Amino acid sequence: MDLKVFSERLSELIFESKKTNKDVAKESGVAKSSLYEYFKGNKMPTIKNLIKLADYFKVSTDFLVGLEEECFTNEFLKTKPFAERFNEVLSECKISRYKVEKSTPLSESTLYYWAKGKTSAPTLEKLIEICTILNCSLDYLLGRTKTL
Repeated sequence: MDLKVFSERLSELIFESKKTNKDVAKESGVAKSSLYEYFKGNKMPTIKNLIKLADYFKVSTDFLVGLEEECFTNEFLKTKPFAERFNEVLSECKISRYKVEKSTPLSESTLYYWAKGKTSAPTLEKLIEICTILNCSLDYLLGRTKTL
């Protein structure tokens, strides 16, 4: 993920909304200090904040992080806990955790803990790696859309 693309797209969406950063922070539930770090390109958003911002602007997470070029506004599904969704996606894509482990630098224990919900959701970089292996969108992996 390119932090510069995320920063530019977020800035553009805020500008087009004619809202202040303070308004966006308050209305989206993302801390003003986090928004500032995103604008500066100093910090990658957490999955939680990425979803909050995508929901707020009604855009895909894939667009926000630069995985797709088109910005379509849409209503998205409410996300499930990551462990539940991760297991669903593996089943739907007919791929095992073993195959994911062999195709990525992710360890078996990391994948196990995600599948069992025994750890927090993965970082954005790791989710993007999984999307690449599964050939699916970030929104699909997060459960925001039903289409790959």
